[in-house]
Amino acid sequence: MIHFSYITYPLVFHRPAGTSRGVLNDKKCWFVKLTSEDGRSGLGEVSFIPGLSLEDAGEIETGLIKLCDQQGWETEATLKKLSGQPGSEKISKSQSTMSPLPGIRFALESALADLENGGKRILYASDFTRGYEGIPINGLIWMGSQSRLKEQIREKLELGFRVLKMKVGAMDMPDELEVLDWIRKEYPEGDLEIRLDANGAWTPAEALDRMHALEGFHIHSIEQPIMPGQEDKMAELCTIQSIPIALDEELIGINRPEDRRKLIEKIKPSYIILKPGLLGGLSEAEDWISIAEGMGTGWWVTSALESDIGLNAIAQWTFSMGINMPQGLGTGSLYCNNIPSPLVMEGDRLWHRPGKKWKLSIITEHEQSPGQ
Repeated sequence: MIHFSYITYPLVFHRPAGTSRGVLNDKKCWFVKLTSEDGRSGLGEVSFIPGLSLEDAGEIETGLIKLCDQQGWETEATLKKLSGQPGSEKISKSQSTMSPLPGIRFALESALADLENGGKRILYASDFTRGYEGIPINGLIWMGSQSRLKEQIREKLELGFRVLKMKVGAMDMPDELEVLDWIRKEYPEGDLEIRLDANGAWTPAEALDRMHALEGFHIHSIEQPIMPGQEDKMAELCTIQSIPIALDEELIGINRPEDRRKLIEKIKPSYIILKPGLLGGLSEAEDWISIAEGMGTGWWVTSALESDIGLNAIAQWTFSMGINMPQGLGTGSLYCNNIPSPLVMEGDRLWHRPGKKWKLSIITEHEQSPGQ
C-alpha cells in the first residue's frame, strides 16, 4: 500500500514576471507525496499556470482532495493507471471518482518514478544526475520596459548565454524592434541565437506583418505567434517560412496520438515546444516527440515555471531523451522561496550537483493527508 498526501506551497517571484497574459507576482503550487510502507517517499509537482493550464486552481484542489479521500487505489499498478504511464491502461471512470487532470498526472507520474527509484529525487540516473554533464539552456528574457529588457539581456550575456529567448507581444512593436536592432548591432547571428515567444499575442494579420518586420534580425524561431485553435491560419503562417514557427500552447489538450499526428501534418511547424507539466506528464511529452521525429519536426523541452521539484523531474527526463540543442529549462532563481536542491546554473548550462542536498523541511509543514 502507498500513502498519498499533498502539500500546498505558494511560490513567490523575486520580481514581477511579465508575460503577454499579464504580470505574475506569485504562483500557486502543490506537491504530491507518495510514501511506501518502508518509509520511502516520492515527490512530484502539480504544474499550473493560470490561463494556460487546462484546469483551474479549484479543480486541482478538488482533484487532490478526492485522491486523499479515495480508498483502495493505493497500489503502484493503479497509480500507473492514474498517471497514464506506458504499459498500463489509463484508469476508467468506473475505477476512480476523478478523471485525472494534466497537472496532477504529471505530479503522480514524477512522484511514482521517484518512489520506484528509492525516493532520492533521482528519477532517471544518467551523466546529468551524476554531475558529469550539464544541459544547455536558453536565457529567458521577460517582458518589461526597454531599459529592463536591455538590463536582462546584458545580465544573460555576461553569464555566458549565447541563446536568448525573448517574450514579445506586450510592448508596442516599434519598441520591440528597437531592442532587437540594438541586440543585432552588438551581437551578430553567428554570436547569438534569438528565439522569440509571442504566447499567441497577435491576430493572424498582425502576425503576418510582424513576422515580415522581424525577418532582418535572423530570428531562430518564434513560438505561438497566434492563439491556438486557428489551425488553418497557423498553417498559412508556416508556409511563408520567413521565420520558423514553433507550436507551444497549440499542443495543450490534444490527447489522442491520431489527433497529435493530424495537427502536425496539417500545420507543418518547424518545431514543437513541450511542457510536460501542462501536457499531462513525461510519457505524454514522449509520445509527442515520437510523432514529431517521425515527421521531421524538431523539438525542445520547456519548463512551466515549476519549482526545483518539478524542474528536477523534467530536466532528468529531458537529458535521457538525447538532446542536440539548448532547452528551455528555467531555474529557481525566479523565486525567493524555492526549495534548495542540487540543481544549479553555471554559465549557460543547468547542472545537477550530487554534493548539494535537498532541503525539503521548508515544505513538509504544509502537508495534507487523508482525513485532514
